[in-house]
Amino acid sequence: QVQLEESGGGLVQAGGSLRLSCAASERTLGFYAMGWFRQAPGTEREFVAGITRSSGDTNYVDSVKGRFLIYRDNTKNAVYLQMNRLKPEDTAGYYCAATDVGSREIVSRRASEYDYWGQGTQVTVAS
Repeated sequence: QVQLEESGGGLVQAGGSLRLSCAASERTLGFYAMGWFRQAPGTEREFVAGITRSSGDTNYVDSVKGRFLIYRDNTKNAVYLQMNRLKPEDTAGYYCAATDVGSREIVSRRASEYDYWGQGTQVTVAS
């Protein structure tokens, strides 16, 4: 069982930056591909960014490419989402998730393929 906890959300002005952190209880987080998702009220959960087990590959939704960066530190059992040039439409609850991919270096964009989820952290971008 992997327990995930997000932090770093808050209120920021448009154009500002935030860094979200996802801390994991699992000592071998390196076995899991990781993803960040977001969900605004009345909408479906949306894939934002994902990273393979060894950080060999990343994947982003088009709306955040060039503004967000996902990275991980397996020695600290943590994954991060650096969010720059934030826009009001980025406002949502942000969730990190882990998926057991065995030895494969893959990134999944599908929420249904993730096994473990954090409780989320709210990001609000004021215009």
